Amino acid sequence: MNKQQYTSLNNGNQMPLLGLGVYDMHAEEAVQAVRFALQTGYRLIDTAAMYENEKQIGEGIRTSGISRDEIFLTTKVNNPDQGYDQTFKAFDESLKKLNTEYIDLYLIHWPIKGKRKETWKAIENLYLNKRVKNIGVANYLLPFLKELEEYSNIVPAVNQMEFSPYLFLENEWQYCKQHQIVLQAYTPLVRGQKFNDPRLQALALKYKKTPAQIILRWSIQQGISSIPKSANPLRIKENFEVFDFVIEQTDIQQMNSWNENFRIVDNPMDML
Repeated sequence: MNKQQYTSLNNGNQMPLLGLGVYDMHAEEAVQAVRFALQTGYRLIDTAAMYENEKQIGEGIRTSGISRDEIFLTTKVNNPDQGYDQTFKAFDESLKKLNTEYIDLYLIHWPIKGKRKETWKAIENLYLNKRVKNIGVANYLLPFLKELEEYSNIVPAVNQMEFSPYLFLENEWQYCKQHQIVLQAYTPLVRGQKFNDPRLQALALKYKKTPAQIILRWSIQQGISSIPKSANPLRIKENFEVFDFVIEQTDIQQMNSWNENFRIVDNPMDML
């Protein structure tokens, strides 16, 4: 039985563990991908002002036939829009484009030098004024998380970052667990670049699943949220079929040892 699983955030709200990422999706493709994902059973849709597709994502949600209150919608403040006053304007612009009354999760997209504190203070304000249900950060590696401790009044609910068995950031994961921050992995499937790994292939054979399904299940089983991106209906469906099997703990531990610091996206440490 394929049924979405949820995790509790540090404010008691619930968030689906598996979502659809929509980076580099535009026009009708974006609308259809969101609509199909929601009709398949996804309940988390992750977009960002930077992706320039919020309007299409909103349309996909509205035309999906799924009630808005069942959907967990994430967007993010874009890098040029960071700063205290600019963040409020950016938030209003996102609301307008998405054509929705509220955002479920609003994130700082990247830790921009000289703007992090003001941006976070604005995001805290949005949360305290109940304009957004949950707040968090993205691409915050350990130094950024520790810096945030110095001036934040609210612990982020989520830290979204590049994370996979091949970029297994143990220190960040442990920090998030200790502070009750849900780690959310983007590019979890490393764009298919590791699907031929014999170790991954062996596990796919053992569990009669695809390499993508093994990686997503590995993530979800450890309480790590995952937002694989796809506009292909077959892949969207395949990525969702991960709730009907369990990976043995010994295999989970084995996958936890595969780290090779393999990055697809820019290293946030360049912004320190």
